[in-house]
Amino acid sequence: MSGSVVLLVTSPRLPAGVLTAQAWDLVRAHPVLTAAESEQTAALRSAGAAVTVVDPAVDVLLAALASHSTIVWLAGPDGDEQLARELGLRLAREPGLAELELLYGSWDPPGARLLDVVTVMDRLMHPDAGDPWKRAQTHESLAPFLLEEAFELYDAIRDDDAEAVREELGDVLLQVILHARLAEETSGFTADDVAGDLVEKLIRRNPHVFADTEVGGIDEIIANWEQIKKAEKSRASAVDGVALSQPALSLTAKLLQRVERAGLDVPLPAPESLGGRLFAAVAQARTDGEDAEAALRDAALHYMETVRSIETRRPR
Repeated sequence: MSGSVVLLVTSPRLPAGVLTAQAWDLVRAHPVLTAAESEQTAALRSAGAAVTVVDPAVDVLLAALASHSTIVWLAGPDGDEQLARELGLRLAREPGLAELELLYGSWDPPGARLLDVVTVMDRLMHPDAGDPWKRAQTHESLAPFLLEEAFELYDAIRDDDAEAVREELGDVLLQVILHARLAEETSGFTADDVAGDLVEKLIRRNPHVFADTEVGGIDEIIANWEQIKKAEKSRASAVDGVALSQPALSLTAKLLQRVERAGLDVPLPAPESLGGRLFAAVAQARTDGEDAEAALRDAALHYMETVRSIETRRPR
């Protein structure tokens, strides 16, 4: 016996029937075996391929080679790794019995695992078999978690911890997908709508990439972005749309930035009050090229370490 077993692996995240030309030529020319019926098997049959459902066993595959020089094994969503491993070991023990080839008929495009996130969230939000806690949430109840996860991501970035950044990005993504899934039931828009709006915004606000707008540098890119954003939002004031829930130092810095970009000459609050003095300190930090929020955070973290150091020296 001598022949070829071609392990055909396809992406479960692409529509059935989306295959490379090489894969289509293969399945039309040789018998296709698989372990179960699926949308993929239906698509292959409709295109003229001969597909047969058999037991996923090494002996079954080798027996099929008795009457065919080449057979195609259409792998399931998990790639049928166990079967491929067993077949590889068998062929290694019996050289010349058959050849094992691997062919990717399709593969995940970048971002394909985001589809899995949506699928898992749909399961978690199922009315009967889902997670009661998640189904009980609202945008309002989840809002504090969104801030918490964002701050944890910020900490990971500051610590230059790549593994932590990866994990915390996932936690932030969870919040985004969960909010979008809740909106599907309460507000009539979906995660696809959120992603679609983002794509349109990115294309619209980057005409130097997606259109023929010419720019001389980053400053012009930022200026174009702000100009396009202002036209879209139709805001009456330079400070409209500033996130008011952000920390006060960051809020102050953002207001000063908006005023500066608008070319306005607005006096600072009177320094008689504590708020006025803090406002002036933030303004001075911007003049000096410093981030007041980050500076105060650094001072607070240093103070924490000082507290711990004193505690360790204190008699018990």
